[in-house]
Amino acid sequence: MIKSRIAHLGLVLAALGFTAATPVIGLSVAHAAEAVRAEIGGPLQNAQKLMKSGKNKEALNELRKADGVSNKTANESYLIERVRAAAASAAGDYDTAARSFEALIASGKLGAAEKAQFSEGLIGIYMRARDFGKANAAIERQLKDRHDPKLRAYLIQNYFAMGKTGEATRLLQADLQADEKAGRRPQEDQLQMLSNIQNKGGDKNGYINTVEKLATYYPKESYWLILLNRISGKPGFSSRLSVDVLRLRMHHNMLKKPNDYMELAQLVLRDGAAGEAVKIIARGYKEGILGVGPDAARHQRLKDLADKNLAEIKTKAAANEADLVKTGDKDGLVSLGYALVSAGETAKGIAMMEAAIKGGDLKRPDDAKLRLGQAYAMAGNKSKAVSTLRTVGGKDGTAEIARYTIMSL
Repeated sequence: MIKSRIAHLGLVLAALGFTAATPVIGLSVAHAAEAVRAEIGGPLQNAQKLMKSGKNKEALNELRKADGVSNKTANESYLIERVRAAAASAAGDYDTAARSFEALIASGKLGAAEKAQFSEGLIGIYMRARDFGKANAAIERQLKDRHDPKLRAYLIQNYFAMGKTGEATRLLQADLQADEKAGRRPQEDQLQMLSNIQNKGGDKNGYINTVEKLATYYPKESYWLILLNRISGKPGFSSRLSVDVLRLRMHHNMLKKPNDYMELAQLVLRDGAAGEAVKIIARGYKEGILGVGPDAARHQRLKDLADKNLAEIKTKAAANEADLVKTGDKDGLVSLGYALVSAGETAKGIAMMEAAIKGGDLKRPDDAKLRLGQAYAMAGNKSKAVSTLRTVGGKDGTAEIARYTIMSL
């Protein structure tokens, strides 16, 4: 990000005419039209010719001839500094360029728009020279006159480069809070910078919170990989929730290998949701991941098994429900209801799950609410899914799975 910011400031310099191929005097026609003595004009013209040939250091030497002329007018001094600013910028002599920029800004000969451009160019020079203290002072002077998110981003970037992470964090959090309060999407590079600071500083909770915001506003695979890997590796995580991690991986297009799809389909079949397994396998085939290669026959056998189980669920649902009601197996009714939802019998399945949860006496109430929330999502009822998933607790991974399911809706 730092490189891209400085590259942008380099464009500012180019926009001001600070390239070797541009006649700098011509940038300010009004001032150039004023009388310039030959002992000033000669070195100025020679300096520009040298710049066109890429001889920027020689151009700076030529300008020293004009410096030695006494009683220069304000316009002559202005033009000398304008050419010197261009030559020094092109030569990488940032100290000299900075002094010329400062003189031009203080000259009183720049219009408001051009003065703002030169001020930003000066910041770019300071940043190229890694003189972040002067860069920040210049930025803060400008920010007093106008609100500029771009300059504020430079300020934060500089504090980070200086190792002043506390100040950078304070500004970043203030900006992010302002964005959220105004209903704006926070800037991705600011969230990235904050997560970097928190990670290096050992603020694990702050880091994960920021990565969650990145995954919410910019749902990239890299952010979700951090979050899902963290859940699986968290102390106390229950292996029974591995199926839910895989569900989220599939949702975010993170299943890349045949075994990924096979594992998820087998776990779902184990839990009785044959309809969901059929959809998972169908997606694997559509993606060209299943049904090919040396294990294609194995993929087909799993597909056939899922189809068979789905047919049995539909024909035996009533009998299975009666048995579960008779034995008072509320957890079994939740599983059967979820299976029916995945099989397309949405209303019946959700009603069964709701009744079982309402009746209580569940071995794992949070698991049941998690499945109900997922069932609502599968049925396309987002509001019900969110409200249900928000009630899911648990310290073995269920709460995180529920929260990340909401983020994925």
